[in-house]
Amino acid sequence: SVVAAPEWYTPCGQLRVHPTLVAVVEEEVCPGTGFSPAYFWHCLEMVVAELRPEVERCLRRRDVLQGHIDAFYERSRAAGTDPAKPEMRPQCQSFLREIGYLEEDRGPVSVATQFVDPEIALIPAPQLVVPSDNARYVLNAVNSRWGSLFDALYGFDVVPSTAVQSGGTGGAGFDLDTSKAAPAPAGGYNPVRGEAVIEFANGLLDEIAPLATGSWAQVTRLWPKFVGSVMQLELLLDNDSATSLKTPSLFVGSIGSLGPPNAQGPTAAAGKSGTCLPDKGRIFLKHNNLHLILEIDREDPIGATSLSGIKDITVESALTAILDMEDSVAAVDAEDKSKVYRNICGVYRGSLQAPYVKDGKSLVRRLASDIWLRDEKGDAKMLPGRVVSLVRNVGHHMFTDMVLTADGRMVPEGFVDCLVTVAAALQDLRGTSELVNSRMGSVYIVKPKMHGPQEVALTAKLFGRAEEFFGLRRNTVKMGIMDEERRTSANLRECIRAASERVFFINTGFLDRTGDEIHTCMLAGPVVRKADMKQQSWIKAYEDANVDIGLFSGFQGKAQIGKGMWAKPDSMKAMLETKIAEPMAGASTAWVPSPSAAALHSIHYHRVDVPTRQMQLAMRPPARQERLLEPPLMQARPDAEAVQHELRENAQSILGYVVRWIDMGVGCSKVPDLSNVGLMEDRATLRISSQLMANWLHHGLVSEDDVRSVFAEMARVVDQQNARDKGYRPMASNLDGNIAFQASLKLVLDGKRVPNGYTEFTLHEARRKAKTVLSARL
Repeated sequence: SVVAAPEWYTPCGQLRVHPTLVAVVEEEVCPGTGFSPAYFWHCLEMVVAELRPEVERCLRRRDVLQGHIDAFYERSRAAGTDPAKPEMRPQCQSFLREIGYLEEDRGPVSVATQFVDPEIALIPAPQLVVPSDNARYVLNAVNSRWGSLFDALYGFDVVPSTAVQSGGTGGAGFDLDTSKAAPAPAGGYNPVRGEAVIEFANGLLDEIAPLATGSWAQVTRLWPKFVGSVMQLELLLDNDSATSLKTPSLFVGSIGSLGPPNAQGPTAAAGKSGTCLPDKGRIFLKHNNLHLILEIDREDPIGATSLSGIKDITVESALTAILDMEDSVAAVDAEDKSKVYRNICGVYRGSLQAPYVKDGKSLVRRLASDIWLRDEKGDAKMLPGRVVSLVRNVGHHMFTDMVLTADGRMVPEGFVDCLVTVAAALQDLRGTSELVNSRMGSVYIVKPKMHGPQEVALTAKLFGRAEEFFGLRRNTVKMGIMDEERRTSANLRECIRAASERVFFINTGFLDRTGDEIHTCMLAGPVVRKADMKQQSWIKAYEDANVDIGLFSGFQGKAQIGKGMWAKPDSMKAMLETKIAEPMAGASTAWVPSPSAAALHSIHYHRVDVPTRQMQLAMRPPARQERLLEPPLMQARPDAEAVQHELRENAQSILGYVVRWIDMGVGCSKVPDLSNVGLMEDRATLRISSQLMANWLHHGLVSEDDVRSVFAEMARVVDQQNARDKGYRPMASNLDGNIAFQASLKLVLDGKRVPNGYTEFTLHEARRKAKTVLSARL
């Protein structure tokens, strides 16, 4: 669309740029890179002129293909044919091939990506996704490589709802007497619950680092001891016998004052002998390529209650984090996007800070330092203190008026994202940043919402231009492919081929993928309820095919295969019980909502040897494409009560998320559902709910009056759920004039017509309107 550039926009070559963005490029992006702001804008101008026509062609092709699919389903239904019947599958597949939706399969592909950091290529571990507009959240995510296991256990429902196995013979079991793990009393530490945490940890150590004799619950002291030229871990048990690790190589280093003891027995070990110093130090173990640090301090209140003196176990948790510019942020203009860009620059420079107040004191949160130790040979060694940061740019469908061309046209927002990300990373690549992100000299950009191989090839071309502009080695900029759109899933091998020298990551994004599934088959018939979606044939085929194609394309040892988010941030017991299914399914990483969740999810990567599991899965027959293309249509219409329940659930979910997005600019929220269970919501979950309601509206399961009525009812519910939030503005008192309420309604009523069912366009328009109203009040 054409926009008249305001007079106060800054001329930058032939571009007109918002002054706030100009300031960010001048103050944050370009300094220290060797490139001037004028050169940056010249590069953007060149890439827009060259590649914007290709972006527009790709977007038109999306609409054309969807038009063909809509017409096919309309013809089928008019002829009395049910698209959901098995006999229709060959006809549907043939049609999709005929219109070019399904690409020609050109056979096996082998990825050739080089210079990938081991945290991505070699070590299976959790992955965080964090909104990049909040510096404090970004710092927490980047520092989440190391997490306290004791804090994660104590602070959530894992210990109160699970039990420590009696006898201490291994495994952090799930059948303990819950009376031992009563909730903490108000205002202080609960030593009974603390005991349960220690017992759980001992059971976990018995499982992944068993002793030659005895168990970790019997350990009274532990210290490094030279055996020949190599140190091994020596342990003293409560019966005064010495033991060692069953697998001595699990010990990889130590630091601090840790023996050897000059007296025998638990009393001396506890530091009660006249000449014995209390133990204080760190023991480093390594299992499945992930480290655990046994924090020993007998003078600490927790360490004093532990027979071994272990006050905590610091676990290597998330090894990578996606700094998100897309679904989890509400960045609608230059002001919002500038916050995002400043934070990204701060991470790459190693200088990001966030002030905060704790116990009345002003403090500053910073990026964590690296960790030093003496390895098993006695040599000094360093372990990275932070995750490897990946940056998710926006999709090709997003255009921005932060930058306008000479003829008043908005530029693709992803182009600006890409150039800012790569320019910001230059100091990291050159080794001039305060802290290192990529030790292999790569930049990792995750690109979302690409539809098919042509759009992947377009992204590869964009990344190549960025490398040329900034004088980087070819394929320095690596590509993460979000397998979250149906056409990408159906042509995933060809998508990988289009980026075979760049791809470092594929993952299944169930939420967005379901939204696109519903929109693609919008006219085929009414889809199943949201809760039933994961039981549909297409979802299993989708999850399996992603792993199969990744493994057959040589991802093992070169790139990540990822799985989606755990959506219940307070339900850590359930996560610990169920999320092990993802590494068992062949995923080398999976998304978690918090650093504590990452610490707990890391346990799964100790319990599952992912490379071995991947080799087992590589022997199975690949998932069948026709299953992947099976639309999730309901076989029998639900009764009126079930329809009403589904409407209420989805309307409440939409309103609960949208009102915070529009009124507060919060892109990722923990939104209570109808049962007041907090669920992580972002635009992907919104896309499912709005598309499902739009589908049912189109097929007559509900009327527009039903939709309006249930939204009005749920507005009152959401108002009550947010009543304690001082910044919240109620909706129910003025439904017609409330911007957030009207935007929520529009997402459903216009859901059939909006391109690909995306919610961004409606949300951005409404948020900008709300910001204008708010600024007028000030």
